[in-house]
Amino acid sequence: MDESDGEAAIRVVVADDEAMMRAGIRAILTSVPGFEVVGEAADGDETVSLVAELAPEVALVDVQMPGTGGLAATEAISAEHPDTAVVVLTTFSEDTYIARALSGGAAGFVLKSGDPRQLISGLRAVVAGGAYLSPEVARRVSNELDGGRLSRATAARERVAALSEREREVLALLGEGCSNDQVARRLHIAPGTAKVHVRSILTRLDLGNRVQAAVLAYEAGLTVGA
Repeated sequence: MDESDGEAAIRVVVADDEAMMRAGIRAILTSVPGFEVVGEAADGDETVSLVAELAPEVALVDVQMPGTGGLAATEAISAEHPDTAVVVLTTFSEDTYIARALSGGAAGFVLKSGDPRQLISGLRAVVAGGAYLSPEVARRVSNELDGGRLSRATAARERVAALSEREREVLALLGEGCSNDQVARRLHIAPGTAKVHVRSILTRLDLGNRVQAAVLAYEAGLTVGA
């Protein structure tokens, strides 16, 4: 297994029904130290089977695939193999699928046509326990979930106003995809304190997971590019 800085490589299953897309993603990941593509799948059923067999840290899943599609595969992996984080590959034309993927347990969303650095950042973020949405996807998630950017921005700012200044700082870092440990380092607080803040934010704002927190941070204008 490849190693980077003495740490085991992040093991990834790549699922896309287009062979050239899989090859391109493999080329990107193998060019960066610390990643290992351990399997490839062309449909949802094969994806779920490979995750069960290989137990990778991340499954990179295309939204639309034959058989059990990417959305159903995301839901199955999240329910049956929670130690594997799912990062969803999407395009501008697939906005209507994002909300279901979000509710299905996806930990990250990246655009197929996006900067490869966003893909790398997204995979690292979810493995570290964070959530990741590329800026373009964040805008589309915001619009898709309910009623458009402006109305949701107003509602988001009102919700965030109930938080303390420290909690807003933590929420902003969740919007950047930071894990609890990364939040602690950035804010110079103990990891346990960061964990308490994250739990408090999710509870007070009635958020189901860190991805929803990242979306809210974007809507409230707390993240870069919002």
